[in-house]
Amino acid sequence: MAERVHVHLVDGTYELFRSYFGAPSAKAPDGREVGAVRGLLASLGGLLRDEFTTHVAVAFDTVIESFRNDLFGGYKTGEGMPADLWAQFPLAERAVAALGCVVWPMVEFEADDGLAAGAARFAPDPRVERVLLCTPDKDLAQMVGGNVVQFDRRRRQVYDEDGVYEKFGVAPGSIPDWLALVGDAQDGIPGVPRWGAKSSATMLLHYGEIEAIPDDAEQWRVKVRGAAALAKSLAEHRAEADLYKRLATLRTDVPIAESLDDLRWLGPTDELEPLCREIGFERFLESR
Repeated sequence: MAERVHVHLVDGTYELFRSYFGAPSAKAPDGREVGAVRGLLASLGGLLRDEFTTHVAVAFDTVIESFRNDLFGGYKTGEGMPADLWAQFPLAERAVAALGCVVWPMVEFEADDGLAAGAARFAPDPRVERVLLCTPDKDLAQMVGGNVVQFDRRRRQVYDEDGVYEKFGVAPGSIPDWLALVGDAQDGIPGVPRWGAKSSATMLLHYGEIEAIPDDAEQWRVKVRGAAALAKSLAEHRAEADLYKRLATLRTDVPIAESLDDLRWLGPTDELEPLCREIGFERFLESR
């Protein structure tokens, strides 16, 4: 019987943030704050104990800023990030590598781009039964389809194409358009004035993409409340909408050196024990 390969592509930045704000503060023997890294190790340890976890890669926003900041001054930056969280990023990458997972440190691109590129690369492999994008980020919904699903680990919720439609009201391919119209505060995308989630979903469900929506509401083939005002706003903000869509569209051309076989998880490396001692987390070694 052929092996059932499940590729888990994990948003390490999200996991680290979640651990920082959700796990207790903790100090290493040398006084450094390491609570987020401990939480990250515990979270990934749970994932790796799952019998369906066979191949893993974890992407990090190593520098936060990306090529998108050159396109739009309002795009998200690392400004305001707690210093003791920022300081844990290098340690987090070391910890994930010590667990035996492939690490993708993103510099020019974002972690989401790394996951998107991984999905595009590995999903077509006939050995792969499923690619699980382990993040709740709205952006990644655009990659769902075929054997690619989005997995919100905190809620234990898996979203396939039907799940994306149920959640957003549009097909996965229209997610960048939906985000461009509605906006995404987390990424610093303002959206188009007057356009909300419902009106955007209604129009995109019919037209598929922003470019296909006529400027004149009289030409619209679907009924939307406030159509005239919506049409006027979109017509006045076409350039911004195009830019926002570009910002929301994930890149699948991120250079990835690893093959599918390289992503196979074979267990922790010899670096895990000394790293756990370094951060005062020896009990993690006992829980494996």
